Amino acid sequence: MRLTFHTDYGLRMLILLALEPERLHTIEEVSGRYGISRNHLMKVAMTLTQAGFVESVRGRGGGLRLARPPSEVRLGAVVRATEDSLGVVECFDRSSNTCVITPACSLKRVLHEAVADFMKVLDRHTLADLVAEPAAARRMRQLLPLKIAASRLGKV
Repeated sequence: MRLTFHTDYGLRMLILLALEPERLHTIEEVSGRYGISRNHLMKVAMTLTQAGFVESVRGRGGGLRLARPPSEVRLGAVVRATEDSLGVVECFDRSSNTCVITPACSLKRVLHEAVADFMKVLDRHTLADLVAEPAAARRMRQLLPLKIAASRLGKV
């Protein structure tokens, strides 16, 4: 099973917002820090905002921040909000399934179980779990250097 880039980028954006909750983050900044397409991140931010994980502050000096504490952001909920489908094989979608052995095949049941277990694990963890270890959080901040002008941050 592979998550889409939309989900991957969404999780990365949430990690950055959780690592630096004291400030607003622009799409441009997140794009530069991760080396991800700005256009793609705009779509990701819209999804996360609509799902209630991110708050968007408009206007000059605006940006993105978490809409709730990291301890309240379940990873399973993020994946459900950002993935179009968790159908890992064709037969999960009745409308487009062309597999002739579907009526007799047990694979679908086994894969449903695997996806359900995958989501159970994600549901047990929160965004706070991803940034809780001080050494790992410090290292992530080092790997995501801030590349925007100090004046933009209000540090003239």
